[in-house]
Amino acid sequence: MSGPSDEERLRRLDEMLARHRRQEPDSGGADTHTQAQVAWRMVTELVAGLLVGFGIGYGLDAVFGTRPWLLVLFTLLGFAAGVKTMMRTAGELQAPPGKTVARPAAGQEEEGRGG
Repeated sequence: MSGPSDEERLRRLDEMLARHRRQEPDSGGADTHTQAQVAWRMVTELVAGLLVGFGIGYGLDAVFGTRPWLLVLFTLLGFAAGVKTMMRTAGELQAPPGKTVARPAAGQEEEGRGG
């Protein structure tokens, strides 16, 4: 039963595949980001850390009446947390495609630290 009908079906299949390949150029992967998207993500992470720190500091100052000391302290801690998150994001984006960045589990120290 391998007559002209099989050859015709293979030829049509080849044509369909060629058309499909022309229509969908390779985008470099499904997880690619533009530089603007990466920049906005990092800015958002930094601002979120600052706002959370500011909010906690303001709330604790209102409760304890220590204005502005806890506000300043927690705003600085929020800034540090935002920078740390930005650095982790930058590390994830620089990792080779398909490879995930290993993070230590909660309560575990990174390799090479501790004793």
